[in-house]
Amino acid sequence: MKRLFPIALIALFAAATLSAETSEPELTVIDRWEEDPTQVFDAADITLSELQWLVRPVVVFADTPNDPRFRQQMESLLASIDQLVERDVILITDTDPAAATSVRAALRPRGYALTVVDKDGRVLQRKPELWSVRELTRSIDRTPLRQQEIQDRRGENIRGQVIQTP
Repeated sequence: MKRLFPIALIALFAAATLSAETSEPELTVIDRWEEDPTQVFDAADITLSELQWLVRPVVVFADTPNDPRFRQQMESLLASIDQLVERDVILITDTDPAAATSVRAALRPRGYALTVVDKDGRVLQRKPELWSVRELTRSIDRTPLRQQEIQDRRGENIRGQVIQTP
């Protein structure tokens, strides 16, 4: 019996090591966003620095998820999510001030607020009231980074010349 215990212990350890090696690595926020850019992320799972130069965070803050402004804003954003995805927007919510997320610490909202951050990490807008998707997309479209993205998609270089692609 004493001889079987070490063998069983070794087998158990080997099985645990094997299962740890074969389990899939945890997806990053960007990986999850790329899989489904229409999903809404919780600020507790995100740091703004991991999003820099990849996506435009739009963060909707409230003191509670039951805030009518929060609910109405989220309904509006989700109804036109395709327009936001086209502009590389990641939707983030933070409805628990007690959680003291890094996003809340960086953006310092008071009560309900909608904050738009550009890809370079610069805050574009802070709105303490509801904002339509049309206003939001127009604000994003006026930024130099978005203008460059639009030019690049049209196949133009910085001097306005058409780039020939093979």
